[in-house]
Amino acid sequence: MSNSERCVARVARRAIEPIRIEERESRISQARQYMEEEGLDAIVLEPGSNLYYFTGVRWQQTDRVMLSIIPARGEVGYVCPRFEEPRLREKLTLGGDVRVWEEHQSPYTEVVGFLQDRGINRGVIGVEGALRFFVFDGISHALPHARLLSADGVTVRCRSVKSASEIDLLQHSADRTVVAFEECMRTLREGMLQEEFTENSISVYRRLGVEGSIDIQFGLATSLPHGSEHPTRLKAGDVVLMDGGCTVEAYHSDMTRTVVFGEPTKRQREIWLLEQAAQAAAFAAALPGIPIQDVDAAARRVIVEAGLGPDYETPGLPHRTGHGIGLDIHEAPYVVEGNRTELAPGMCFSNEPMIVIPGEFGIRLEDCLFMSQREACYFTEPSISIDMPLPRRNANGKALE
Repeated sequence: MSNSERCVARVARRAIEPIRIEERESRISQARQYMEEEGLDAIVLEPGSNLYYFTGVRWQQTDRVMLSIIPARGEVGYVCPRFEEPRLREKLTLGGDVRVWEEHQSPYTEVVGFLQDRGINRGVIGVEGALRFFVFDGISHALPHARLLSADGVTVRCRSVKSASEIDLLQHSADRTVVAFEECMRTLREGMLQEEFTENSISVYRRLGVEGSIDIQFGLATSLPHGSEHPTRLKAGDVVLMDGGCTVEAYHSDMTRTVVFGEPTKRQREIWLLEQAAQAAAFAAALPGIPIQDVDAAARRVIVEAGLGPDYETPGLPHRTGHGIGLDIHEAPYVVEGNRTELAPGMCFSNEPMIVIPGEFGIRLEDCLFMSQREACYFTEPSISIDMPLPRRNANGKALE
């Protein structure tokens, strides 16, 4: 077995511990504390990451309404089409009050019935920010005497601070992503199309036991923060930007590496080193208790002092420095000017202050981190140099100093 194969096997067999029901119960208890602070009598969730976070139920969102209702007091409830009830009950670990509606009936009548059974007739109902308008409209017409407000003060606050179990799952995901990048970077060759690289990455992730992919851009396309859809073939001297990740138990990883195919020019090296310095400055600024906007400011300051920018002007940094990561690849907290949320232990977010040189190339280094009690800690080791984007490993797959 080659060193590469050993590394893949080692990472793939590391035991994964799913989120326990006790933790989900604790999340609901925490949500109820926040609901009391926000003055909410219940919150309503659609299929998606919030539903999964609180109940453990994964459900495809369709035109047929399925909802979960978490009341301030009492059992968690669900509303779904009658023919879906057996399938939903198979998935339930929290709450057993399932209200069903037939195809010709309104699901919102069942929402009203559930709330009335808990004494909620004129209360304040929180709805998650991602709730679709037609669902919001249906609930509001069915409950004309209730107030519908945002539940983000509950859902975002709960999810912004990760537990030790969540951080472990994020680390599992990050570990697999490092290996996938290592494997796929070995396949770079003259004339390669982006699609070939991405297909390679999908296969590597599957060997690692997860679903994921790595998008790649060559040359001029790297100057577009999210790349170009025009097919491009790799050639010597191209800047190569790779951005991707996977999920483990629905928890995401996200990492970006930028290299040069061949020998980098002086200018490419200079901009790469500036990007590295900006990322390092953001990491150094990430301390418990500081406003998260200060992390963005620290990265941007390095870039502006080098004569680029200012603000979002290019050449320079055209977007925020990072985003939260968890059950969604982009979630709160966002590392952006104006976000005065104080960093707290358990918060997880990306550090990726990209530098764009229009008409030439772009350099982005992205690593995600979590806040401990005293400092920021990376899930993935940052690039050492443009020639060493990933850590070297010994025959057992252990990273070398």
